[in-house]
Amino acid sequence: MRDQYESPLNSRYASDEMQRLFSPDMRYSTWRKLWVSLARAEHALGLPVSQEQVDELAAHTDDIDYDAVAKREAAVRHDVMAHVYAYGLVCPKAAGIIHLGATSCYVTDNADLIILRDALLSIRNSIYAVLKPLSAFAERTKTIPTVGYTHYQHAQPVTVGRRACLWLQDLWLDLEEIEDTLNAIRFLGCRGATGTEASFVSLFGGDTQKIDALNERIAADFGFTRCYDVSGQTYPRKLDSRVLNALSSVAQSAYKFGDDMRLLQHDGILSEPFESKQIGSSAMAYKQNPMRSERICSLSRFVMATSLNAPMTASTQWLERTLDDSANRRLSLPEAFLATDAVLRLMANICGGIIVHEQANAKMLANTLPFLATENLLMAAVKRGGDRQALHEIIRTHSLAAKERLAAGESNDLAERLGNDPAFPLSLEEIKLELDPMRHIGRSVEQTDRFLASHPVPESKPLQEIMV
Repeated sequence: MRDQYESPLNSRYASDEMQRLFSPDMRYSTWRKLWVSLARAEHALGLPVSQEQVDELAAHTDDIDYDAVAKREAAVRHDVMAHVYAYGLVCPKAAGIIHLGATSCYVTDNADLIILRDALLSIRNSIYAVLKPLSAFAERTKTIPTVGYTHYQHAQPVTVGRRACLWLQDLWLDLEEIEDTLNAIRFLGCRGATGTEASFVSLFGGDTQKIDALNERIAADFGFTRCYDVSGQTYPRKLDSRVLNALSSVAQSAYKFGDDMRLLQHDGILSEPFESKQIGSSAMAYKQNPMRSERICSLSRFVMATSLNAPMTASTQWLERTLDDSANRRLSLPEAFLATDAVLRLMANICGGIIVHEQANAKMLANTLPFLATENLLMAAVKRGGDRQALHEIIRTHSLAAKERLAAGESNDLAERLGNDPAFPLSLEEIKLELDPMRHIGRSVEQTDRFLASHPVPESKPLQEIMV
């Protein structure tokens, strides 16, 4: 419908894969699978639930009548009970045992845990899809010297590939945080209105071992090996903070990458891919704007801001639960994932086609290196018996003159000025030898080789192969 708002995350940015994970079909079919699992466990543990009822429920996990749900919710003002009702319409034999002993958070929260886990696995997979081309780029460019920067001022040279390792390392650190978060996710199980499992104490006649077995069976059905030891009605909302913090961390890394690309494209050193028919500006036809990197920064900023919702929600959960988390989580959790997914896909696209402008890079290095090498030249000249203070003044005077020449659009002639000055004890040939950029990159190549060797990129797998 064109006359209603549609989130750009759906229409422009996020992948079909991530949209499917947070779709109504995924959420509500997962609710039904949770009801099937509950009924199956109750049947196995001796409650009055038949195998026929379990089978009927299992046969109707995907045929959701959303019109029936909407009409029922309008009448009862309760989304879970509306879905229980619609499920019962297609499962008349099992209608009376759907949701037996459970409270709403049995389906809502356990479904969230399943979806959050699978969405994190998808994000992990998307990071691998960035690491692979970026690692190849680092390997390919590890010996290309380039001007280093501190404070965005020219500093000691690095190599293009060595700089790429800074971006790579950030993403590997993000992966560590994602793995830690995945390991922290536990299943809620079926814990009742305040987490005490009182309804199941009644159903099982006080047999608490069967209650534990019920939760273990349901958790195992969805690939979880443990449940939270205690809970209120919901799982601890601190988990949402951990999840969104992990996404924020990815966004921070992506923002730095995008910002660096924008700076380097401005300097003419690197550029992101630019399609043959791509238009950079509606007015300035010559423009080749770094629009993908800019979009990365824009969406990353959104993720970082959105992540603040989770700690504010976690800190204001009253006692065993309050419902002011619900509307916020419906927005902040899916949208943070959709935006992070979009950011990583943009990064993968850029990293697969970064262009190195080697001549422009060499020109900038040639204009900059004579200044950067002056300390080494000063030391070498002192070793020849020169006076340190007098040599410093010679270098300072010629450097200022060379800077004026650069400001006029001409090349840096500092080497020639020093080489032709009889008071400076090094010849032009000796000075030019000192201006070999490979003499100034330190351990850039070695560090790149070592980093890439110690961080082999796993093959990314299709999501359906890594989801439980």
